[in-house]
Amino acid sequence: MATFTYKAKTSAGQTVTGVLTAESHQAALRALDDRALFPVTVTEGGQAGSTVITGRTRKVRLRVLSTFYSQLADLLRAGVPVLRSIDLLARQESNLLLTEVLKEVHSDVSAGEPLADSMAKHPNAFNNLAVAMVRAGEQGGFLEDVLMRIAIFTERQNELRNKLLGSMIYPCILLAAGASVVTFLMTFVVPKIRPLLERAEKPWLTTALFGLCDFLVGPGKYALPVLAAGLLVLMPVLRSRQSRLFIDRLKLRLPVMGRIVTMVAICRFCRILGTMLHNGVPILQALRISKDSAGNQILADEIEKAAESVQKGESLASPLKASGLFPADIIDMIAVAEESNNLENVLVQIADSNEARTGRQIDLGVRLLEPLMLMVMAGIVLVIAIALLVPILRMSAAAR
Repeated sequence: MATFTYKAKTSAGQTVTGVLTAESHQAALRALDDRALFPVTVTEGGQAGSTVITGRTRKVRLRVLSTFYSQLADLLRAGVPVLRSIDLLARQESNLLLTEVLKEVHSDVSAGEPLADSMAKHPNAFNNLAVAMVRAGEQGGFLEDVLMRIAIFTERQNELRNKLLGSMIYPCILLAAGASVVTFLMTFVVPKIRPLLERAEKPWLTTALFGLCDFLVGPGKYALPVLAAGLLVLMPVLRSRQSRLFIDRLKLRLPVMGRIVTMVAICRFCRILGTMLHNGVPILQALRISKDSAGNQILADEIEKAAESVQKGESLASPLKASGLFPADIIDMIAVAEESNNLENVLVQIADSNEARTGRQIDLGVRLLEPLMLMVMAGIVLVIAIALLVPILRMSAAAR
């Protein structure tokens, strides 16, 4: 379902604006016609979903969303009505994008729409997981508990992302520094020394170094713009389903990183599915939402097959085992949890234990990456030094 912003006129000639969700632009026009509205403009995207230079819709940060969910849960627990709570949070103006979203949500809720439906109109702020859980909380009468669980989940997700980004800062700095040093040596230092070594007897390493310098100074300087232009041309191809399937399959089959990528996706799936089942979301709806949140199309397709098996009355563990992606211990835990009717708690436990184990593996890999990058950069500089020193030493020996 896409979100559309419309400007229309009523039969009395008044101009009204709003947001609606529909399958397509034509469906949005039919929805306005059913409301006896005459459309003036209908554009895809919410009013709060203003775009940046890249053309993509701006998204509300996870940290801001976590604070919003927690504050809304606290207000509801204190007995403040939903409509007034949203209005109070919109007046804080701590985040301009979220403030605009909340104003539109307040307008929709005051018009009689459920909170979940009004949130679904703003995918740049509220994902499918949050919408489904809020809908279940509204129907079951435990909305504040659901909001607090969403806040905890969002905060955990934000911490994991920040941890990953923070651990990659130092390796990226090393990579940038190493590339800068090598580029400086190859484009400035080596060309200055090269005329002094033209008459000397040069080994193959020095000849190869001079050839690489000629490439970098000549056609090599156009390599980066050509590569960037090629990526822009290939972007539509890379976004196709077949390309995403190939890339996701390649990620899962990488020698060392493949297992880590697989476990991260499985942990995300187990946590989201367990959280949604714990909050009363039906298992078929929870499976379809959690598969899209796994972050890997191959795993999502296997979860879709599992959902079809569950719809036929079969167990969840059997199709997951047949996929070959889930480890045997996780399959056994899911099978036992289904038999004991404790699936939601076991799924969260699986996510907790395996996330901690995978996090330690990522930390170890990043720590090993740093000295490895230093050794590689030192090796490159050493090769350049040897390629320049050998002919110099030969010249001095011939002079003696």
